[in-house]
Amino acid sequence: MSKRNLIFTLLKLIMTLNINTQGHPFHLVDPSPWPFTGAFGALTTTCGAVMYMHSYVGGGFTLILGFVLIILTMIGWWRDIVREGSFEGQHTKEVQVGLRQGMILFIVSEVMFFFAFFWAFFHSSMNPTIDIGQWPPLGIDVISPWGVPLLNTIILLTSGATVTWAHHAIFTGSFKRTVEGLTLTVFLGCFFLCVQMLEYAEAPFTIADSVYGSTFFLTTGFHGFHVLIGTIFLLVCLVRLYNQEFTREHHVGFESAIWYWHFVDVVWLFLFVVVYWWGGSSSESIFLG
Repeated sequence: MSKRNLIFTLLKLIMTLNINTQGHPFHLVDPSPWPFTGAFGALTTTCGAVMYMHSYVGGGFTLILGFVLIILTMIGWWRDIVREGSFEGQHTKEVQVGLRQGMILFIVSEVMFFFAFFWAFFHSSMNPTIDIGQWPPLGIDVISPWGVPLLNTIILLTSGATVTWAHHAIFTGSFKRTVEGLTLTVFLGCFFLCVQMLEYAEAPFTIADSVYGSTFFLTTGFHGFHVLIGTIFLLVCLVRLYNQEFTREHHVGFESAIWYWHFVDVVWLFLFVVVYWWGGSSSESIFLG
């Protein structure tokens, strides 16, 4: 047994004894500065954004400062959570249930976030105003769904299969196959982002080109941002796998990353069907089938 595994086993044994002594499977978190720094960072970011948009001196610096504070808070807070679960053994089965429920609620909030963009797209396409006249608006040369969007669909569906492979492998105790599946998923996530940047660079319209351009770039752009976050999430899990911080019974962080990635996959399928395929058709084909 390695020194790291020995320390981990001893810490887990100590926490098990502590849980049995306190009479319940939950733990009280230690006093933390992260709620304060997170709130202050959010306030600084908001004020900086307003100052920057109104060309106030120091607005850009304030915006960057607030963003850096939020990033540092996220790193520090998640580091503490990892320590609680992987090294202190405080994440019992009951605590893990709470963490999973929290992740589910977060994904539900993300569903509502994208629902707003799809609502805007459907409202504009199914009931175009007089100044728009038709959908897609006159002068908009839409992107064919059977080119780059189809390629990105294949990439994300493949990544969903590889991350499921990695999830199954960790249940069977195969560390090598888990790493292989997760590495492939991270690669495919990066590949998707590169292809999407290429699509944006060659797009025949911009975000300022009518409501079609606004809804298109906002919806696909925020999805791309979520792919970036999901890729970083999985990359962190890959590092933790190499550090042997996941086991067959204890891998809530890895499981949360997988759920998030599947959410990103499903959103893209809706994007491909609604925005690229259905929304890119002419008004006549939309309303007459």
